[in-house]
Amino acid sequence: AAFSAALSRTPSISSISSEGRENLQGNQLETQIWITPDVQKTAVDFSEILNAIQEIAKDVNIFFDELEGVNSPSKDDDSLLHHGNLTCTSDDASRLEVVGEEAPDKNKTNGLYFRDGKCRIDYILVYRKSNPQTEKREVFERNIRAEGLQMEKESSLINSDIIFVKLHAPWEVLGKYAELMNVRMPFRRKIYYLHRRYKFMNRIEKQISRFRGWLPRKPMKLDKETLPDLEENDCYTAPFSQQRIHHFIIHNKDTFFNNATRSRIVHHILQRVKYEEGKNKIGLNRLLSNGSYEAAFPLHEGSYRSKNSIRTHGAENHRHLLYECWASWEVWYKYQPLDLVRRYFGEKIGLYFAWLGWYTGMLFPAAFIGLFVFLYGVTTLNHCQVSKEVCQATDIIMCPICDKYCPFMRLSDSCIYAKVTHLFDNGATVFFAVFMAVWATVFLEFWKRRRAVIAYDWDLIDWEEEEEEIRPQFEAKYSKKERMNPISGKPEPYQAFADKCSRLIVSASGIFFMICVVIAAVFGIVIYRVVTVSTFAAFKWALIRNNSQVATTGTAVCINFCIIMLLNVLYEKVALFLTNLEQPRTESEWENSFTLKMFLFQFVNLNSSTFYIAFFLGRFTGHPGAYLRLINRWRLEECHPSGCLIDLCMQMGIIMVLKQTWNNFMELGYPLIQNWWTRRKLRQEYGTQRKTSFPQWEKDYNLQPMNAYGLFDEYLEMILQFGFTTIFVAAFPLAPLLALLNNIIEIRLDAYKFVTQWRRPLASRAKDIGIWYGILEGIGILSVITNAFVIAVTSDFIPRLVYAYKYGPCAGQGEAGQKCMVGYVNASLSVFLVSDFENRSEPTSNGSEFSGSPLKYCRYRDYRDTPHSAVPYGYTLQFWHVLAARLAFIIVFEHLVFCIKHVISYLIPDLPKDLRDRMRREKYLIQEMMYEAELERLQKERKERKKNGKSYHNEWP
Repeated sequence: AAFSAALSRTPSISSISSEGRENLQGNQLETQIWITPDVQKTAVDFSEILNAIQEIAKDVNIFFDELEGVNSPSKDDDSLLHHGNLTCTSDDASRLEVVGEEAPDKNKTNGLYFRDGKCRIDYILVYRKSNPQTEKREVFERNIRAEGLQMEKESSLINSDIIFVKLHAPWEVLGKYAELMNVRMPFRRKIYYLHRRYKFMNRIEKQISRFRGWLPRKPMKLDKETLPDLEENDCYTAPFSQQRIHHFIIHNKDTFFNNATRSRIVHHILQRVKYEEGKNKIGLNRLLSNGSYEAAFPLHEGSYRSKNSIRTHGAENHRHLLYECWASWEVWYKYQPLDLVRRYFGEKIGLYFAWLGWYTGMLFPAAFIGLFVFLYGVTTLNHCQVSKEVCQATDIIMCPICDKYCPFMRLSDSCIYAKVTHLFDNGATVFFAVFMAVWATVFLEFWKRRRAVIAYDWDLIDWEEEEEEIRPQFEAKYSKKERMNPISGKPEPYQAFADKCSRLIVSASGIFFMICVVIAAVFGIVIYRVVTVSTFAAFKWALIRNNSQVATTGTAVCINFCIIMLLNVLYEKVALFLTNLEQPRTESEWENSFTLKMFLFQFVNLNSSTFYIAFFLGRFTGHPGAYLRLINRWRLEECHPSGCLIDLCMQMGIIMVLKQTWNNFMELGYPLIQNWWTRRKLRQEYGTQRKTSFPQWEKDYNLQPMNAYGLFDEYLEMILQFGFTTIFVAAFPLAPLLALLNNIIEIRLDAYKFVTQWRRPLASRAKDIGIWYGILEGIGILSVITNAFVIAVTSDFIPRLVYAYKYGPCAGQGEAGQKCMVGYVNASLSVFLVSDFENRSEPTSNGSEFSGSPLKYCRYRDYRDTPHSAVPYGYTLQFWHVLAARLAFIIVFEHLVFCIKHVISYLIPDLPKDLRDRMRREKYLIQEMMYEAELERLQKERKERKKNGKSYHNEWP
């Protein structure tokens, strides 16, 4: 009766209100019950109301601190569910219905709000009614409501078995958890401090600004009129505090926390809600893993398309704005709106696109210099003495490059290959290799500076990651043995040192075994190349017969690419198994371990054959008459008469182009096909008009979920490309140009995928790119070593240099021009007596087609004595001079480049000076502002006290 009387005096009652949490805690009850403040004002006798509420406690949302008190039936409340209609299970919605307020029709129909049109949907949970985990789900949802979240349910329009749970966080809940999570919010406009300048400098700046006014507008900059005013980037921020709420800039409580922050807060709550009795029975992730819920995701902000132009009518929402200013192909040449990306997708994804954009921008000078080196080879092609001698050597007969079926050939037949080799192996190659090694260091050092600026602008400088939760698998495995956590002071599962070491040893053994599998695959490719050379040499088609070695290399590269893609699937499963075998304690440890294994597998898989061609092909073949053989059967493959660099160029070019094309298809083409197939089924079942009327949660559910490993695939693709761009760049100067063209496309493909093809990922925070930075540094160090070996061993740079200074026409004169290279080709070839051939390698033809009589001698690439010397086919003095020069070059090159890298890294500070000054001044201004705001509040309170006639002694200020 008292409750009815109180209800008659007030228009509403709510079972979920955090304002009454502290005021209305029944001491005699084990439960917590909350009612709205308007009930408190109208109640005459609070105890009578509380007793009345106890009688109807079954109809009130109750949070059980101890789950033994849960006596409700284990089934979903389907009585609150209507198929295809928005049905609110929160008491706030019923209160709105009682009051009779009409919500805006637009909010009701766009699928982003509850039925009332005012409560915005912050998170979506999806489950199936046929799922047997109903009891866990019911307890979980009850505890969600008890935490202050509001909830609505609706069945799917496509499948009535699918249920959508829509969650909304009221202002009180957002404020409470924003304070607990230290969410930084804007509280004062920034005051930009200008250094004092001299009059002379001011005049110069005015002249420069006038000159800039005459220049055309920068086409790459985004139109600021189309971008929203991102207030948090123009304001000082501080951790949100409800006690100091008057310090913050709050124009509208509904929009003070943006949608990404609201979803992050709701996810934080869901990760800490219990669903069953037990210490570890907590969190949404465990319910997703055991199948209680099928999906969980925040909503996109409406459609990314609009009938109206963004220039005339503006953007419909942030998703539409991102599509027009970021994901559209029309803006491929413009800068990325990183602040908007961060606001919509969170700092972690924003940092990935910031890094990708920075990497792409830094590729411009590398691509330009690489193209210059290539064009330098083109312009100097007609002046190259070596290629001239090769093309004019019609009287030099080369020995066969394979057993029996390969014929003798003139050296002039390889004229085209000699010219192509000069395009990549010329005088500018060494300079470009040094430049790329320095470029990699500059790229990483300046990225640290860029990351510091981004971290400052995005309030990540002082942000520290929360203490991570222990993985459920780790808890289940080691729950019997516990020890005290030194940080939290709570007992937690503990893994013994011996157990950890044994698991790491087994994991390392598995990694070694998989690397052996890669080596075995490369060995198979080597055997294929050896066997196929002879087959193509006896082919019927003259085109293939005359170019047997090129055909062998091309087909081997394609087969190698197929093996790489097949092994990648296997490596992912093996890496997953080995990582789970190690039992990492937290998710970040699991992610770092998995990332390291996958990168190692993919890197070895992708580059093993390239390393073989660069450093082993043609190096250990022996000489005619004494060839080295595999299993005493197959003769090892030799390099082309023009060298092995052409094979390395083909390997890198084909692998790089095919790999990037395949990755782009799998990233965008595969989700496009899947989403197209889903839309096609919907059109067949419901028609096009019904499909357009689907609510937003239905549309997002039909999109593809984000990769289970997050941004792993995106980072891995770019890191492997960075390796291709730097490690063998001396052999393929066009690699940075190909990487640049790919990345320009990659940015828009990834943007299109995130905006249109994937569900909206949860906005998560991060300070940097994580373990990938250390991998980039390792690749930078490896690139110096490999480029030194490519120049010294693979290319002919060192033999030419030795000939020019020691054996050529200019020997002893200190010159090394093209005139000093006369006779180099003849000096680099040795003589072989044809009668010394082994029986199994003797060619079928005797070479009579060249001179009309059988050949007596043929030539081959090596520095060996003549067959009639004291030691037939022994190494000459020139061979040892070349070998010593190669080793000396490797040592000098590595030490020089490493010294340059260290000097550059020392001279470039990680934090820009102006940023350091801004941070110090901001810290000072924030302290002053907080002090002034607090002083102003105290003065107001003092005036109010004086006005009310109250006075206190020793009052401050």
